[in-house]
Amino acid sequence: MEKQQMLYEGKAKQVFKTENPDLIIIRYKDDATAYNNVKKASIDNKGLLNNEISAIIFGKLHEAGIKTHFIERLNERDQLCRVVKIFPLEFIVRNIIAGSMAKRLDIPEGTKPNNLIIDICYKKDELGDPLINNDHAVALGTATYEELETMYSITRKINEVLIELFKELGITLVDFKIEFGKTLDGEIVLADEISPDTCRLWDIETNEKLDKDRFRRDLGKVKEAYEEILKRLKK
Repeated sequence: MEKQQMLYEGKAKQVFKTENPDLIIIRYKDDATAYNNVKKASIDNKGLLNNEISAIIFGKLHEAGIKTHFIERLNERDQLCRVVKIFPLEFIVRNIIAGSMAKRLDIPEGTKPNNLIIDICYKKDELGDPLINNDHAVALGTATYEELETMYSITRKINEVLIELFKELGITLVDFKIEFGKTLDGEIVLADEISPDTCRLWDIETNEKLDKDRFRRDLGKVKEAYEEILKRLKK
């Protein structure tokens, strides 16, 4: 399968057409961004690490019966995926309060709520990806109530699978964000990626951050943290 015309370039990935209209190739870049693209850098081999990490996790989700756009990892940087129409929404799952929610509501980072929190954001860079609710999402034409309920249901199942997966690796799944797409035959599936770019991952024993927060907060050893996640996944 060969790359043809580039269809889209985002902050961390490029998307290419293939000779098959049902399939695309996603190429992972080394670029790192934070705070809505305000902070930028290049991290050596980040794309390679995220490509392999995401491929392993998608495989685990497939084993659990969760459908995704992922088909296979082609090489160090490229994945073969199904064509989907992306919903302009991010689903953010919070098992432990951290990051923007801790800051926005003045809650100590690391607080464990009694309930599972799922936020949705409207993916619109010029608006700063604002937090919205279901009624906003429907009013904006991003999804129907039925589609939202399907995505919430899949999100909860993904969370259950990932909590157990990372627990086996000695890692706490603090929070993560995911995106969904609709296939050409109308099925809603998980899309984008799952990696230390999109998850907060803390070592269970030390609470050491093993994710993109190391870049956001200038903690150093970003590549080493991603390498640690991959090492544990491969074991």
